[in-house]
Amino acid sequence: MGRQLNVLLIEDNLIEIMKMKRTLSLLELKHTINVANNGEEALEVLEDKSKFPDLILLDLNMPKVSGIEFLTILKNNDAIKHIPTVILTTSDNQKDLEECYRIGVSGYILKPLKYDDYVKKIESVMSYWSINELKKY
Repeated sequence: MGRQLNVLLIEDNLIEIMKMKRTLSLLELKHTINVANNGEEALEVLEDKSKFPDLILLDLNMPKVSGIEFLTILKNNDAIKHIPTVILTTSDNQKDLEECYRIGVSGYILKPLKYDDYVKKIESVMSYWSINELKKY
């Protein structure tokens, strides 16, 4: 398998956070998950260059700073725009999808209703990014 990842999960829903942690445990993946409950918290986390994540998993529908607003800020900041960011959302809105790719998202994953399908998607995402060559700053 690939290397351990330091993942920043930007998610405001406690149930979704617990589901992600449960899934990684079920899959016996040893990735580190740090949680920011909204885009503002995530930007604070990203101020510490020594703790840059290898991957950001970003929900779109959040208070304060939406996922698209956060993505725009991220991709306009030379110090952090290199961090791969995958949208993990329930929004199948075509405009959201197109806007995220226009801004520079690395992937767009729809959260499935069935837990088994969710596990398969998370396993695929983590597997890919753990073997992908990531630039270190």
